[in-house]
Amino acid sequence: MSGLEQRIHAAVHGQAQPTVTVLSSLLAVEDELGYLPKEAVEFVANFSDTTVNDVWAVASFYPNFRFVPPTEHVVEVCWGASCHVVGAMAAFRSVLEAAGMEAEGDRPDNRVAVKLNTCLGACSQAPVMSMDHHLAGRITPESAAKNVARLLEQDGHGA
Repeated sequence: MSGLEQRIHAAVHGQAQPTVTVLSSLLAVEDELGYLPKEAVEFVANFSDTTVNDVWAVASFYPNFRFVPPTEHVVEVCWGASCHVVGAMAAFRSVLEAAGMEAEGDRPDNRVAVKLNTCLGACSQAPVMSMDHHLAGRITPESAAKNVARLLEQDGHGA
């Protein structure tokens, strides 16, 4: 059994709740790995005595499941009402440029994902961005770009 298979097995079998479902098993694997590889869908199907298609139907229904490994970093820019009115979209464009991307999503080298978020819960600090779950408020396009550049330089790769 590979290391990936061992982690999937441990996640599914380690669920503490009395009722284990396809969804709870998928969530357990996602919590452990950060995504759902093909092997997890197959394992959950065998574990729950159902088909791969049935498990895939559950997994694909929920938009928060990832089917590819997560990126090293996640940058989110709030575009809720408070942030939007004070310039969030200009900051978002600046974040994309600093990340070397043209649109929201994962960068091809898997270093960073850039996303819009409907609310980061810090309206009084608008506009707000999050870098690996750390908030920065009252951002400008310039400060947002610097934040992304710093984030990408942290691990020594550069942008």
